[in-house]
Order: sequence, then structure tokens, then C-alpha cells
Amino acid sequence: MHYQFEDNGTRANLLPGIHRVVVKVGTRLLMDVDGQSAAARVNQLVAAIAGLRDKGLEVVLVSSGAIGAGMELLGTKRRPKSLAALQAHAAVGQSLLMTLYEEACKAHGFHCGQLLLTAADLHDQERHRCVAQCLNELLARQVLPVINENDSVCVDEIKVGDNDTLAALVAGMSRADLTILLTTINGLCERLPDSGKLGSRISVVTALDSEVIAMAQGTDGNRFSVGGMVTKLRAAAMVTRSGEPLWIADGFDFGVLSKLFAGEDLGTLFVPSRKVRMHAKQRFLAFFSEPRGALIVDAGAEAALCKNGRSLLPGGVIGLRGVFKAGDTVRIITTQNQELGRGVVNFSNAELSLLCGARTGEIPQLLGYQPDMEEAVHRDSFVLTC
Repeated sequence: MHYQFEDNGTRANLLPGIHRVVVKVGTRLLMDVDGQSAAARVNQLVAAIAGLRDKGLEVVLVSSGAIGAGMELLGTKRRPKSLAALQAHAAVGQSLLMTLYEEACKAHGFHCGQLLLTAADLHDQERHRCVAQCLNELLARQVLPVINENDSVCVDEIKVGDNDTLAALVAGMSRADLTILLTTINGLCERLPDSGKLGSRISVVTALDSEVIAMAQGTDGNRFSVGGMVTKLRAAAMVTRSGEPLWIADGFDFGVLSKLFAGEDLGTLFVPSRKVRMHAKQRFLAFFSEPRGALIVDAGAEAALCKNGRSLLPGGVIGLRGVFKAGDTVRIITTQNQELGRGVVNFSNAELSLLCGARTGEIPQLLGYQPDMEEAVHRDSFVLTC
């Protein structure tokens, strides 16, 4: 069993190493609390964030709420379904949302800065680098970055989809030490096998196996919702694979942020699945790059990559998928289509088709020239994803 119902010191060991934090807040926590206006909720949230900043923490806020704010302004009762209507509500609501954030931040002696992102901004390496640089500059100037998906221009091809995933991607890009997802329930709960109902809260998850994933629920049908526990576990999988923790907690009272950093056993903490944090190249390959094809490898190559930390040689490649050129990202898969990892390939698909199964000494003769690199994928440009 890869989870536990009591903390047993995990939080106390984790917190001293935290400096940069990504906090994600969902629409319902800002726009759907009975008796409280959006302005009041934003003020409460910023006050809680100011408390973290006073402790010397760098905070990045991923905030939903643009479409919800637009619904309130336009009198829309349920979340629109058409793309154009969603874009229009986001365009109206984003202005209100950022006005509320700036007014709240100024009351605490700092400013906020808006970053509206699409998936394309994160997946393109140059744009990705520019976003990361902007984020670091905002933090260096003591500005609170407020990040949201650019819903007013997003279409399926450039859409992240939900802000749980966006928070995980931002955390990976910024090398955050901790990601906190504030939601409407106090973490992940055990699903009782007999009734299927939810039982006790899970305090710590040490591995996201099939048993833990089966406990998740999807969208609950709320008029503002687009995600659920499923998207939060996907986010946890990304963050913990990078070597950092993720924390899900009930954000009805934004004072929970100070309680979390006091080490209280609240919510569910997902601990990193690897001891060494991914470096920047590995993160980009694992979560942001868009593979152009796949290399199918034999059992020997699988062992070399997964167990021995070796490069992938052409001799271990037994098949190819897709059209790619040297320098593209490719998936490394088994004959059963299981992804082992991703890496930057040193040959085009046409060249590599000549080299499948060949020994290193045969490469110049098969290609008709001496290549700069003899590895199909060098270990320095490879990351395990299995």
C-alpha cells in the first residue's frame, strides 16, 4: 500500500527545504462561496499569500476564475458550452479578476503581474524559455505572478485544458519546491471497496499506483467546474516525477496556507517519486516537448536505458514510427508499446532505418559518412518516463 492515513513526520521533513511555491486556486473557491463576493474572496486569498511572502517564500499563483467572473458580470447561470461563448466570458472576466488582484496586492504593499498562457507557449522551446525568464524576473522584483490559461484565444490545438495541469506545468518550468492545489475538499479520500463510498482522508501518498488512481473522481457537475480529483492526480504525477511534492487541501478558508506551512496534517501530500530532481532539459523532454516519432527497442536496450543509465545505440533499435529529423524529440517504446522515455534523436528516420540493429563500427559504411555522434539517443538528452 502506497499511502498512509497519518503524517508520521513527512511534512516536518519536507517544509524546511521549501522556497518557491506554486499555489493553484479553482474557480469555485473564488466565485461560488455563499454570502461572499469575488472581491472579498480575492482579498482573503492575497492576504494569505502575503503571509507566506512575509516568511520569505516566493509565491506563484495559478488562478482560475476568468470565465466564472464573466458569468457573474453577464448574468450567465451555467458554464457556456460553445467555444465562442467561453472565449467571450473569459475576455470579460479576466479584466475584472486582475483588477481585484491588483487592488488586493496594493493593500499589502506589492503588485501582481498577469501571464496568460497557451499550451503552445509552454511546448515551444524558445517561448517556454521566455515565459520562464519573465516569471523569474517578476519574482525577483517582488511581484506576484498571476497565471491563467489564455481562454479568450485558446482552441483545442493550443489548450492546456485545466488549471490543475497548468499549475503542474508551471511548477515544472519554474522548478518550484512545492505545488499546492486548493480545492473544495480536504484532499484525497479512500474509496471503500464494498460500497464505493468515500472513507477516511489519505494524509500521504508515496506512489501513484493504480489503487490510488482508482480513488479519484471526475467533474462533479458544479456550474463552474471543468475538472475534479482526476486532474489533480494527473498534476501530482507530473510534479512528483520531477522530484518535487504536491499538496491538495481544502481552500474554503485561505488561512489553510499558513496551517500547511505550520506542518499541520491537512489535505493529502504527494511525495516525490524520485530522489534527484529533474534538470531543465529532462523536464522539457518529459512534459513539454512534442514527440515527432518513436523508436522501438529490444530488451537489451531497455535494460541499458532503464537500469544502467546508458545511451541508446542503433543496435538496440528494432523499429521506427513516424517521420522525424535529427534533433527532434522521439518516444522510446517497447514492442508492447510501453513508453520507457523520451529523448533527442541524432538521426533522421531515413538514416536510422538503415542503422536498426547495426553495430557501431558499421555505421559509417551504412550511412556513407562518419556522423558526429554514434548514439541514436545520448543519455544526456534522454529522460525516463516509465
